[in-house]
Amino acid sequence: MKRPLGTLLLVAVSLLPLSGVAEVELGQKRQQALIYMLHQDCGSCHGMRLTGGLGPALLSAELQQKPDSYLRHVISKGVPNTAMPPWDNILEPAEIDFLVTYIKQMPLDAKR
Repeated sequence: MKRPLGTLLLVAVSLLPLSGVAEVELGQKRQQALIYMLHQDCGSCHGMRLTGGLGPALLSAELQQKPDSYLRHVISKGVPNTAMPPWDNILEPAEIDFLVTYIKQMPLDAKR
């Protein structure tokens, strides 16, 4: 039985052990909104299942090799001469930290 994406995201957020500033500053509702944004906005280039498209895949196994500081920089500042825009004018640093933690720990079910 296929579950709606929203249900999977709620389960994923509740099971995800996040630590640090992002967890303290961001409430459950904002975390859910960020995960929705990840799948909708980021998914438009990285693929709706985040397995790649115009942009590279955002799969946990591949991202484990990347330092958090690198991922924060890419999300914050974008990648010049590519379709990757900067998000630091829209997202707060704690929100970017949350996204970095989430995509590195994202459960497989959340990608469907």
